[in-house]
Amino acid sequence: MIITRTPFRVSFAGGGSDLPSFYKKHEGCVLSTSINKYMYVTIHPSFNRGETSIKYSQTETVDDVRHIHHPIARQLLLNYGISGVEITSTADIPSGTGLSTSSAYTVGLINALNAFSGKYYSQEKIARRACEVEIEELGEPIGKQDQYGTAIGGIKFIRFLPDGSVDVEPVMVRNDIKEQLDDELLLFYTGITHSAGQILKEQNKNVVADREKFDCLVKMTEQAHESREVLMKGDLKRFGEILHEGWQLKRQLAGGITSSEIDGYYELARENGALGGKLLGAGGGGFLLLHCEKEKQKRLRSALHNLVELPFAMESGGTKVIYVGEKDWD
Repeated sequence: MIITRTPFRVSFAGGGSDLPSFYKKHEGCVLSTSINKYMYVTIHPSFNRGETSIKYSQTETVDDVRHIHHPIARQLLLNYGISGVEITSTADIPSGTGLSTSSAYTVGLINALNAFSGKYYSQEKIARRACEVEIEELGEPIGKQDQYGTAIGGIKFIRFLPDGSVDVEPVMVRNDIKEQLDDELLLFYTGITHSAGQILKEQNKNVVADREKFDCLVKMTEQAHESREVLMKGDLKRFGEILHEGWQLKRQLAGGITSSEIDGYYELARENGALGGKLLGAGGGGFLLLHCEKEKQKRLRSALHNLVELPFAMESGGTKVIYVGEKDWD
């Protein structure tokens, strides 16, 4: 048996600039961090070696890998030429909530299949391979930040270059500043799930056709650069303000990014102490990230009492193999 653990990611600034409709014309960039919430993927030989089982929110058991409905599992098993195994995934948070569950699954499964096959990939190579699988082989209308954000740990500045390559640079933040930021970042679940693909399709179309929306993304990349600088300086008040400014830009990129209900939650948060915040992921629902100074958090939590808070912290680790049992298969 092999078990991998892959962290989810939280992006602070620059989201949306990882799409080719943008970065092929203007370099994209994202400031993000991995967090201590995880996707776990387990793989071991099936008792009946003629069957392959995939267990997620559903259970599939097939005698031919090509009949698997889960597109990521099917594609990767075909790529690796592996069958006769049982693959199980469990996660700390539900899918469709903006914390990169799909890409974390892809990253974690690649890591597990490598270990199962006796191969080694660096975290950067796992991220690159996950992009190839999701974007090129499966045709998902998504960007590249989630794969790199989950495969590679820590606070990082990710650049998306016009030639399609990706550069990842760790952001050096003093321990006391990191601890303060951990204390001041809050996550609340809106209770709304969304389809990132549909929102990103519209955003892609808009960025190509509308110069104003393209310019919004240019400003969001500038905010990512500024966010990195103020974080390294320890100016967390300005960091929170940039979160707010970025959300005001992002909500203009596509119609499904926000709603009157989400806007209501956000305004309530701002009225009760939040410096800034944003919906994570493509938008439309999921988790609301808020930056609020500690002395104001009691009032904020009281105002958002209808939402479920998810305690979390930033962490430095990326995807990793956390268990390898003895090899007892042919």
